[in-house]
Amino acid sequence: MTVHQPTHRGSGFHLPSLRRNRAASAPEPADSAKAGTRAARAHVLASARVLMGFVFLWAFLDKSFGFGYATPSGKGWIDGGSPTAGFLGHVAVGPMESTFHAWAGDAWADWLFMLGLLGIGLALTAGVALRPAALAGTVMMALMWVAQWPPAKHLSDGSASMSTNPFADYHLVYALVLIALAAVSAGDVFGLGRLWARLPLVRDHGWLR
Repeated sequence: MTVHQPTHRGSGFHLPSLRRNRAASAPEPADSAKAGTRAARAHVLASARVLMGFVFLWAFLDKSFGFGYATPSGKGWIDGGSPTAGFLGHVAVGPMESTFHAWAGDAWADWLFMLGLLGIGLALTAGVALRPAALAGTVMMALMWVAQWPPAKHLSDGSASMSTNPFADYHLVYALVLIALAAVSAGDVFGLGRLWARLPLVRDHGWLR
């Protein structure tokens, strides 16, 4: 009797393919690099947020207590000084010059300005309510830009304005940074942004995010 050997050999056992394993693991370094890039970006934005918060908080503290920097000692808000009288009272150019002079030193202007500095500074530092902070900060920066009126070459008295740029100055840069920080939810790192977003009120009203 003749025994016919099968023409194919199938054992059901296969050695692992090193080529296939290498192909499967190839995307891992790329994914890791992308994750590292996202993490670095998040940390940079969070650092920018904290630094920007300190800018506003320092302005509030110096104007409140007169640390001797922008506000002379003994001229702070708690000493009876006005946070707006000096800046608005010396506006010497622009379409709102007379309006700013009328506002200078008014109690409502002082309170609104100082509460704005404090609220924006705390929001940025804590990483919460970045959208309202960006809105308030942009309005504040826009008013300060108008008060300095960079497009003018000369002041109202005819003297040179010494404007370094007819459009772009640090007020516009600050406003853009505030908007960017709010847009990317920069409070989630080094901040309380995630906890803030879980609050029922914030979940129901996204503009508070």
